[in-house]
Amino acid sequence: MVFRVPPDGDGRAAYLGELAGLIWPAPAEPSLRRGGAGWVVVPSASRPRLLVPTGSGRAAASAVRHSTEAVGRKAKLVRQGLSTAFRLGLGPLVFRDRLVVDGGGLDAHLTEVLGEPALVSLHIGPARANRKPVLQLLAPDGRALGYAKLGVDPLTRALVHAEADALRRLAEVPLGPVVLAGVRHHGDWHGHALLVQEALPVRLPRATPAAAEAAERDAMVAVAGCLGVRRQSWAASGHAARLTEAVDALGPRPEAGRLRAALKSVADADPVVAFGAWHGDWNGGNSAVLADGRVLVWDWERFEADVPAGYDALHLAVQGAMSHDGVEPVEAARALIAGAGATLAPFDQTGGGADLVAVLYLVELAARYLRDRQAEAGARLGHVDTWLLPAVKEHLARRAG
Repeated sequence: MVFRVPPDGDGRAAYLGELAGLIWPAPAEPSLRRGGAGWVVVPSASRPRLLVPTGSGRAAASAVRHSTEAVGRKAKLVRQGLSTAFRLGLGPLVFRDRLVVDGGGLDAHLTEVLGEPALVSLHIGPARANRKPVLQLLAPDGRALGYAKLGVDPLTRALVHAEADALRRLAEVPLGPVVLAGVRHHGDWHGHALLVQEALPVRLPRATPAAAEAAERDAMVAVAGCLGVRRQSWAASGHAARLTEAVDALGPRPEAGRLRAALKSVADADPVVAFGAWHGDWNGGNSAVLADGRVLVWDWERFEADVPAGYDALHLAVQGAMSHDGVEPVEAARALIAGAGATLAPFDQTGGGADLVAVLYLVELAARYLRDRQAEAGARLGHVDTWLLPAVKEHLARRAG
């Protein structure tokens, strides 16, 4: 592969080279050049965020418009302006770096799978243990054909297969206002797990903020109850056994010891908990509320049943506080526990144990981050000892005192 990686500050330029090798393996030869055909690297090869196909202004504009779910007015305006520039043919003039590929790869395979020409676009995200190639698939006229995910290591392969299973399972159950994508293809490609999903109608008009908040809450309640809801002592539940096993599997590391202590405190209090299902990563970038009340939700790779009902609402609250409102992680975790009663009210978490459900959610999240080695992969929130664990310890100490 002919690929010279420019200097970069956050590792995304190096990841661009890795992506190119995964999507266009030998004998194909990806390379970086200035100008010409290929994929436009936005904004540059040294700070890559997006690969946009050339050859079709409509497809390029669509690639920009739907590369990520923009959060906030400024982000939406920037994205719209960039999309317009590519539609008018100005994007390739402004952004000069190109990824050029001599030979075929996953894009050619996806054209065969879909049975029609498919142009691909890629968003290049920050470092995470579960980072993987996610390709937006576009027709030359700009129509969204779907999305393809490629699992390239043990963690991401498991997540891709899990999402395929979840989408098939959930297609058979009532989900109220929730709309999810259908599976167009699920298989293997060059030893990697490949999932191709339908495109959701994200271009339709969106709900007002007030209507969106109510609709999203109803959607999370529908997901929580889609496989049934039951109430049970937490200490005697299957969830307690599974979460304890997950923490024990972390071994002797100090964070695991603190998580075990937290679980013991919850078990001693032994709240009666309502159990249901959760999406597993419901955040502002994984959902959209339409004006007609439907709620589009994607990225179901963490879906799980038999967990405390309301986990999704807790996840959305703490992630939104940190990513959208700019709250420091430890303060967001403290506020999450303090406000758990109101957050979990729609999920039948009664009896005064809502704060302990929030503690369980944080323990679950910490176990996930530690198991997936998010800190080692460069994810800021992977350092759970700096924000999540202090908030849990402080709350449980106050509760005991």
